[in-house]
Amino acid sequence: MSKRAFLFPGQGTQYLGMGKDLFQDYASARGVFERADEVLGFKLTEVIFNGSEEDLQKTEVTQPAVLTVSMAVYRALVEEKGIYPQVVGGLSLGEYSALVAAGALSLEEALPLVQKRGKYMQEAVPEGKGSMAAVIGLSREKVEELCRHGAQWGVVQPSNYNCPGQIVISGEAEAVAKTAELVRQEGAKRALELKVSAPFHCELLSPVEDKMARELEEVNLASPRVPVIANVNAGLLESPKEIKEALIKQVSHPVMWEDSMNRLLEMGYDFFLELGPGRTLTGFMRKISRGAYMAQVDNCASLDKLEKEITV
Repeated sequence: MSKRAFLFPGQGTQYLGMGKDLFQDYASARGVFERADEVLGFKLTEVIFNGSEEDLQKTEVTQPAVLTVSMAVYRALVEEKGIYPQVVGGLSLGEYSALVAAGALSLEEALPLVQKRGKYMQEAVPEGKGSMAAVIGLSREKVEELCRHGAQWGVVQPSNYNCPGQIVISGEAEAVAKTAELVRQEGAKRALELKVSAPFHCELLSPVEDKMARELEEVNLASPRVPVIANVNAGLLESPKEIKEALIKQVSHPVMWEDSMNRLLEMGYDFFLELGPGRTLTGFMRKISRGAYMAQVDNCASLDKLEKEITV
């Protein structure tokens, strides 16, 4: 029998209109959107469905928006289709969605928390001073070595170990640009600058740790009902203390996504569902393991398709 993991995407996967048909067709999903509007004190749903790209791209809007859509998909899957996870995980912001799904964090507390997280991350580095780049086609050891060379121009570090042959680097703009030149010279297929508002998951965001620690002191964390795989070390989060420590470290430490997925594969998980906008995690998993079942759900059509595949 398959062991089922639910995975939740992070920032950068958002798009206008995401989750709209789920809102229209599923009461459980609609309830998530309505609760988000109520908790946040503004019409997030209106921004997601009918706003501008510019409004949706603002980090303090993007983060609660992706969380809201991910949880709307989750509620529809669980409450209306009866499909449950045995373990959960999420990439960066998606870790908050995973914790809500696991019952360790309430939706009502998660929404303002990720809104503040987005604001703090944006404010940590002045616009234009930091950047990120995706390096395609080099080993992690080589990328780490080249980042050490690139440090002569400023802060530059691996920030996301996504899958074999894809590592994101993050840091000060000049150092990232110079390191991108180095990786190209060393044979990388690509070194693509990412359109991001801040250099996530590097030491430049370490000032955010204290702010998140203060915010998390005010949040009621519980032991998760199902295991949660952590970004920072690919370990399983089982207590409120472990969850808090992981969320604090997460903003300025690299996301160990490939390691996390390999840990789940070693534990026998072979059925992976990406819940929320985009197909980023699905793409990563196809490069991590060709043998695992992987599907993505973010609308009514994909939800119905999944239900049929599971019941066949």
